[in-house]
Amino acid sequence: MTPNTCAHNLCDMNITLSIDEKVVRGARKAARAMGLSLNELVRAYLRSIATPGSAEQDIEELRSLSLASKSRSNGWRFNRDELHERS
Repeated sequence: MTPNTCAHNLCDMNITLSIDEKVVRGARKAARAMGLSLNELVRAYLRSIATPGSAEQDIEELRSLSLASKSRSNGWRFNRDELHERS
């Protein structure tokens, strides 16, 4: 196979990104805390947003978990001002 040929059209593609150095340092630190390399973290993220139906599945799971929950708000709703109050 030549360098750009992949068996069965399944191969990893190298891409180049331009990202602020501070962002990369912070992302590497976060990835390490998760036991991943920055490359693994980026791959996992891209895979998660590229998966067809992923968002719909997440929304359906949230609805299902919400309906199954025994917790109830008793009519309480979030209030933006209360959420941003400083103690």
